[in-house]
Amino acid sequence: MVKKFVPFAILERFNVEIMIKAGIPEADAGIIGDVLLQADKFGFDSHGVNRLKSIYLDRIKDGILEPVTNYKIMKEGPTTAVIDGQNGMGQVISYHAMKMAIEKARKYGMGMVAVRNSSHYGFAGYYPLMAVRENMIGITGTNARPSVAPTFGVENMLGTNPLTFGIPSDEPFPFLLDCATSITQRGKVELYAREGKDLPKGWVMDENGESKTDSSEVLKDLIAGNAALMPLGGVGEETGGYKGYGYAAVVEILSAALQQGAFMKMLTGSMDGKKVPYHIGHFFIVMDISAFTEPEDFKKTTGNILRELRASRKMPGQTRIYTAGEKEYLTWLERKDTGVPFSDELLEEFRGLCNTYHLEEFLPDFEA
Repeated sequence: MVKKFVPFAILERFNVEIMIKAGIPEADAGIIGDVLLQADKFGFDSHGVNRLKSIYLDRIKDGILEPVTNYKIMKEGPTTAVIDGQNGMGQVISYHAMKMAIEKARKYGMGMVAVRNSSHYGFAGYYPLMAVRENMIGITGTNARPSVAPTFGVENMLGTNPLTFGIPSDEPFPFLLDCATSITQRGKVELYAREGKDLPKGWVMDENGESKTDSSEVLKDLIAGNAALMPLGGVGEETGGYKGYGYAAVVEILSAALQQGAFMKMLTGSMDGKKVPYHIGHFFIVMDISAFTEPEDFKKTTGNILRELRASRKMPGQTRIYTAGEKEYLTWLERKDTGVPFSDELLEEFRGLCNTYHLEEFLPDFEA
């Protein structure tokens, strides 16, 4: 339950200062903080500041995430590149990888960069939006810790593996499709657990294929390999679960095979009972619209498609049809004046961070 809204300006300063305290260079802290806050601006709370401690600061303290990012270009051609992230900060690696793909697309029409040995890169939609701002189409995907069972299986083998598209339009917001290839993602389960809420039936199954709803138990069982998220479409084939499973496998392949990186059970973050880096892989694809047609014509056609979809006949009882990116835009219009919603639990966690990292001046901002 929302207890308080914290302004973006405060969180922007807090994020940078705490990351500098954790050993991250200031410029890199700015990139990471921007990715986190962009998630919160658009309502992707499961990938915003909610994860600052557990996914980034704690992993730096555990020695499995390098605060200073020294990525290395392993192979490069006119339109392609392979980057080794050397276990640095995923947002920093991905920001530079997408910039490289954009520059290649600007010169040759298309660009693709594959990344290995990276880490959690946060809000996937951030990177295609970088391309959108350049009148280009952006696509990204990433593998992740094993969480999802293949169709007719119960073992968590694949990551939630989002496949994300950003496409310019002539509307106030672009087309942005950012979703996991599973019914839900681990971050949302963490959010439910933080708020003490049960999961809806059909999101997670146990080793017997039965639905599990206790969010705190599910988090433990996912780590132990005793539970699995369901692919998009759900269990079995009748409702199309094989489609989510298939797309998850595509993302896994493109996040590992091109760059010769780690995949599936190699991404557990554990070896012989000890925590180790996750070695995540990503890919970034950019298409320069001007290599195909006039950008303004493209954006108008895209806008017309989206407007016709929203104007189509609605189900009884429904008053509105949305297109991808619209709800995110509406969330930003609402939150730009209020800030990020914080629960009691998240406020308490941030007060703890203030004390741990000697940032007591921010304590009043996180009082309930």
